[in-house]
Amino acid sequence: MQPEGTNGTSDGGLAVPMAWLYAEYIADELLRTGRLIPVSTLEFRAGRDTLALTIYLSDAAGELSGIRVVSQLDEWLSLTAYGHPWRDWVHTRFLDLGEAARERGRGEDPDLELARAAWRWLDGTELFATNLDPGRHGHADNPPGLDENARVWTPAWQLGLPLGHLAMHLF
Repeated sequence: MQPEGTNGTSDGGLAVPMAWLYAEYIADELLRTGRLIPVSTLEFRAGRDTLALTIYLSDAAGELSGIRVVSQLDEWLSLTAYGHPWRDWVHTRFLDLGEAARERGRGEDPDLELARAAWRWLDGTELFATNLDPGRHGHADNPPGLDENARVWTPAWQLGLPLGHLAMHLF
C-alpha cells in the first residue's frame, strides 16, 4: 500500500524530495538543450548540479513545483553571472533553510539533504579545465583574453557557473 503523501509532508510516509528532483530536472534540460558539453562528462554534472542548486535555493517561497522556467530565468541569470558572490549566497541560503527547518521542529528534509550532498560534491571536487579567470592562479602577466590551453584545477562549481549561465542564454 502506498502512503497517502509522498512529498515529505505526511507523518511517517515516504518522503520524496520533489523540489530538488524538479530543480535537477530543469537544470538537466537547460544544459541538454544548450548542447554545450557531452552529457556523460563531469563538467556536465558540475553544470547541472550548480544550476540545480541555484534553482532550488532561489525558491524562497517554497513553490518550486509550480514555477514556470521562463519567468525565473532572469533571476537565475543574475545569480550565475560573472562576479556574483554565488558561493557566499549558497552558504547563506543553506543557513536560512536550516534555521527554518529547526524553527518548524522537524529534521532536515530530503530536498535539503540532496542539495547539501550536491554542494559537497561541487565544492570538494576539482576539475582540470581551461582557466576561465586568467587573472587568478598566478597568471596575472597573461594578456587579457582566454587561452584555451591554460588549464588549472578548478572547483566544480566554478566551472558549473559559466556553463549553466551560458545554457540559460541559449534556452
